[in-house]
Amino acid sequence: MQRYEVVAIVLADLIEDEINALIERIQTIITDRKGVVAKVDKWGKRHLAYEIKKKKDGYYFLIDFAGDASVVTEIERNYKIDDRVLKFMTVKKEGATTAEGIQQEAAAAEAKRAQEKVASEAGSEESKTINQIEKAPREGRSYTRKSYSKEEVLAKGE
Repeated sequence: MQRYEVVAIVLADLIEDEINALIERIQTIITDRKGVVAKVDKWGKRHLAYEIKKKKDGYYFLIDFAGDASVVTEIERNYKIDDRVLKFMTVKKEGATTAEGIQQEAAAAEAKRAQEKVASEAGSEESKTINQIEKAPREGRSYTRKSYSKEEVLAKGE
């Protein structure tokens, strides 16, 4: 088994139920062929960089899974047949290929995200303090402006 990611762009005007049904169909293809779905990530409706089939918006989603080449072939065949799919791309990925390994990898990623969130919250507290110091009234501060003579300006330019 290999690890893969499939990113797909579907029509933006599909209702949520149709998108979920499309994702469910791909998940059943993976599980029927003895593959393991690691995660499904819905990115949502986005503006396309260029028009695809005369559409300017699309709904993006990613499916991370482990399986054989036959799984990828079947998923791509289904995407090619379906008119609702604008574009898709499959990428081979490094990582765990067993169900247990994928679960451990997901747990480690979740722990890392939690640590980053705590660190960003602590960082935001520091930045708030710094912003408060910077925005403090400048009444007590005095600024002197130095004036330069023509000779000093010419000397600096050389």
